[in-house]
Amino acid sequence: MNRQMKYGSVLCVCLMGILVSCGTVKKASGSSNKATVVEEKDPLTPEQRRKYDYFFLEALRMKEKGDLDAAFELYSHCLEIYPQGAATLFEISRFYMFLNQPEKGEDALKRAVDADPKNFWYNQTLAAYYQGKGNYPQAIYVYEDMASRFPARLEPLMALIDLYSRTKDYQQVVNTLDRLEALDGKSEQISMEKFRMYLAMNNDKQAFTEIENLAKEYPYDMRYLTILGDVYLNNGKEEEAYATYQKVLKEEPGYAPAMLSMASYYEKKGQDSLYQAQLDTILLNDDVDSDTKMNIMRQLILRSEQGDKDSTKIAGLFTSMLKEKQENADIAMLAAQYLLTKKMDKEATPVLHQVLELDPENTPARLQLLSYAIREENMDEVIKLCAPALEYTPDVLEFYYYMGLAYHQKNKTDEALEVFKKGVKQVTEKSNANIVSDFYAIMGDLYHIKKMNVEAYAAYDSALVYKEDNIGALNNYAYYLSVERKNLDKAEEMSYRTVKAEPTNGTYLDTYAWILFEKGKYVEAKIYIDQAMQNDGAESSVVVEHCGDIYYMNGEREKAVEYWQQAEKLSKEPPKEGSEERSEKDLKLLRKKIAQKKYFAQ
Repeated sequence: MNRQMKYGSVLCVCLMGILVSCGTVKKASGSSNKATVVEEKDPLTPEQRRKYDYFFLEALRMKEKGDLDAAFELYSHCLEIYPQGAATLFEISRFYMFLNQPEKGEDALKRAVDADPKNFWYNQTLAAYYQGKGNYPQAIYVYEDMASRFPARLEPLMALIDLYSRTKDYQQVVNTLDRLEALDGKSEQISMEKFRMYLAMNNDKQAFTEIENLAKEYPYDMRYLTILGDVYLNNGKEEEAYATYQKVLKEEPGYAPAMLSMASYYEKKGQDSLYQAQLDTILLNDDVDSDTKMNIMRQLILRSEQGDKDSTKIAGLFTSMLKEKQENADIAMLAAQYLLTKKMDKEATPVLHQVLELDPENTPARLQLLSYAIREENMDEVIKLCAPALEYTPDVLEFYYYMGLAYHQKNKTDEALEVFKKGVKQVTEKSNANIVSDFYAIMGDLYHIKKMNVEAYAAYDSALVYKEDNIGALNNYAYYLSVERKNLDKAEEMSYRTVKAEPTNGTYLDTYAWILFEKGKYVEAKIYIDQAMQNDGAESSVVVEHCGDIYYMNGEREKAVEYWQQAEKLSKEPPKEGSEERSEKDLKLLRKKIAQKKYFAQ
């Protein structure tokens, strides 16, 4: 059904194209209110018409199927029947272009236009072809012809403006702009373009007259009068510019664009104090809306970057503005972004806090401040920043994550667990799977600290559902199973994946070695514990004790005692970040091993 509909629509469109180009469609003519129908004579006999239409439609079908060779042959056969078939000539010209035979393609395209000069798209394609190959005179000829044939279309005139500009025929640009203006009405864009053309022709008088006429066209729109002042200012007519700005401000005393233009006037005249005073009048004025101030500051930033790049001036302006009452957080956010791009983090910090006071839901500002607190390891500040975010932006998981970690680092296990529980309730299908996996992995660690191993293993399982290669979760899950001497096959499989992923990680190597030890694979365990010791494991009391245990079961008892003694010595030092803190029970067992020079299982 769908295929029939598809071919049916193509058939309908193509038939109309053929019938129109060949003159078999009835057309209205005459200027009276009642149209007179005139039937144009078909140059083909009924039999020729039947064959032509059949082969043309078959060609279209082959082209749609992608059988281009067959389509080309069929189009060629159409031309044998009717060499003036415009639709066929147009189609076959595209084949020639594709086959990199531009001369034949151009000839076929020109013939298509000659056969059906009222077809806009044939003309457009021919003009664009000439323009693309840089034959501007020929392109201009076709577009001028199109402008006459299709007087209501803007496209030919727009193309002509571009072409006359490229050929530096400025008078013709102006003439064409006049035609465009007559068709589409007077506009700022057209007048400004004519202004530039007149300047290029050294006709300053006519250039300024053009903008003056634009201002007269819209006498109640102060924007155009301000543009006139800007044109005067930028072209050395400073007195006229000043008079124009004053005229605007007399009509509308608080008109911000004119006030900003006055600042530009003072700057150009080198009157720095008046320039600064004028800026302050705008930027510190409660009657000027925030959007206008934002646009002004963006212009000043752009001008600064293109000029002296003096960030202290811009920063000073922002400081003055932010002392005033703010209607929203937009200016504060723009100020923060500017200061951050200038690496002025210290100055940006209070501005970011001001952003949050004005807009507590501003996540980018809060995350930026959060990054500073994390960098400084200020866990209290992390908690302080994240706590309001859970109320204002409860769907942003990052705040639960960092707040939970901050509590974890402060050894506030219950508080940390509570935050992560709240966080997983916000998880949706759109949530970042990596973050969710880490949520559950950390919850597993927290449950284990609370000796809630069933809940811990459930959390680790959830972590691996969201990210099956969460290495941290795999390692801790495997190690805690080995400590309990349960599901050791599962533990070994998970631990091996961590060692394969990070073969020089001492912690992961120790876990794998210990699981092998618990399974009685002492020789293999020794291989991996030696690797763990070579990769920072020798700095951990737990790893060194494991090394002693494994050496003992491999028959190297003296070496085992040495490792146990080394482990006891390390246990007296403050634990390094990320290392296990030894319990008194563990240390008591370690001393028993040393005293009796014998391995005792926990």
